[in-house]
Amino acid sequence: MIEELIQEAIRAGDPYGALKGALHYRGGRLAVLDQEFRVRGRVYVLAIGKASCRMARAVFETLPRELVGDALIVTKHGYAMDCDGIEARIIEAGHPIPDENSLLAGKLGLELGERVGRDDILLTLISGGGSALFVYPAEGISLEDLIRTNELLLRSGATIREINTVRKHLSRVKGGRLAKAVKGTVVSLIVSDVVGDDLSSIASGITSSDPTTYRDAYEVLVRRGIWDRVPESVRRVIERGMRGEIEETPKELDNVHNFIIAGNSKACEAVARKAEELGFNSAVMTTTLEGEAKEVALAVGSIIEEVAKRDRPVKKPAVLVFGGEWTVTVRDAKGLGGPNQEFALSIARKIAGLNVTVAAFDTDGTDGPTDTAGGIVDGETLKKLEEAGVDVEEALRNHDSYHALERAGALLKTGPTGTNVNSMVIAVVGDRGDAL
Repeated sequence: MIEELIQEAIRAGDPYGALKGALHYRGGRLAVLDQEFRVRGRVYVLAIGKASCRMARAVFETLPRELVGDALIVTKHGYAMDCDGIEARIIEAGHPIPDENSLLAGKLGLELGERVGRDDILLTLISGGGSALFVYPAEGISLEDLIRTNELLLRSGATIREINTVRKHLSRVKGGRLAKAVKGTVVSLIVSDVVGDDLSSIASGITSSDPTTYRDAYEVLVRRGIWDRVPESVRRVIERGMRGEIEETPKELDNVHNFIIAGNSKACEAVARKAEELGFNSAVMTTTLEGEAKEVALAVGSIIEEVAKRDRPVKKPAVLVFGGEWTVTVRDAKGLGGPNQEFALSIARKIAGLNVTVAAFDTDGTDGPTDTAGGIVDGETLKKLEEAGVDVEEALRNHDSYHALERAGALLKTGPTGTNVNSMVIAVVGDRGDAL
């Protein structure tokens, strides 16, 4: 039953359907939701993110082919699905760590943007993963230095907003810099993977003005204890930026129109509606959940326990839905896993013995550097782990949730989903005897 709810979450975040519903072309005008743009020249297409192929397919089915100028699609390695018949250059690049293809994508994307004339439109299609897939380091910073900085940030426990604050100030394309290079109109359709749908954070704000500064980037690195560990070239650029020797990211972009067409909130609401159809009481508890995965899991577990034992704040049988993004501070641990796997392993301790099933997963199908979307655990999982000889506390200390959950048969594998609307937790709480 919980598998049906997981599939509903993925369907609700489907970028193809969302874009087909949002984008229309008629009478020489491009309509996006409730706004229209007169097309005087051509429409150039730049699609960046894990959902870029499905979004690009919807665009190519909507616009007359003769209207479309150059097109570039950038997605994750292994994600170039549904692109047959699309006349565009397709680049598969690295995620969560950028690679040489990410650099190529950034250079080609900026060149495409600079080719857009004053009467043209640059239609950008942005989805999760864009920050790593699309890079073009600031002058003086090598790709290797950028990768090293990215790795340090990911392992430091920094939030996505903090990571993107740094990324934007080490880039020639992020923080609105690509959009600033476009002479024509930029129309951006976005599938949000950021808590609160902050435009300046989604894919590091490729088409959004940026409220952060070089000083903010410096303070992130200091606060997370890695200022002295990032490459010297990174420190040099940030220091020059703080002295005003490098132009700040743009704070206003008059030629840009951004539209969020799908996100975590809509997906959570769809799961709750599906649960009601299946005969459960349901509630979206929050779509802004953040924090250290194993600690957040215990807090969520306490809410689930309250429902299971006391029928509040929702009466059983119930489905509780939580959306957001949780992190793992890895530091020097050598284990394998991801935030959702660590969440699942941690919450298994809290729901032990309860008639509860919990799925914690990333809607893109990939949790951390693994082949799994997350974990699915129930009231018997802790017992299974102990019987398999797994020391749960040690596994959590070593951030080795993948191997622990694997031994309990608790890994959740969906494969690439073609979308990314952040992470989600679905908790099914049954009356005693209910099969979940």
